[in-house]
Amino acid sequence: MKYRVLIEQDEDGIFVAEAPALPGCITEGSTRQEALANIQEAIALYLESLQAHDDPIPPSIEEEVVEVAV
Repeated sequence: MKYRVLIEQDEDGIFVAEAPALPGCITEGSTRQEALANIQEAIALYLESLQAHDDPIPPSIEEEVVEVAV
């Protein structure tokens, strides 16, 4: 499954990653790569928890990236 992930660097230099489609699924890392690895693990655990509680799993996303010349 694919989920949109947002990674932003906070004022302390920590990279914060979240999956907006999964409320409360947020983590951080000292590098962008660490934050990405952490959010992948957090998403997997989040989905496992939903399955264990027979809760619906949000659909994965389909998205396109377009380039615009300015």
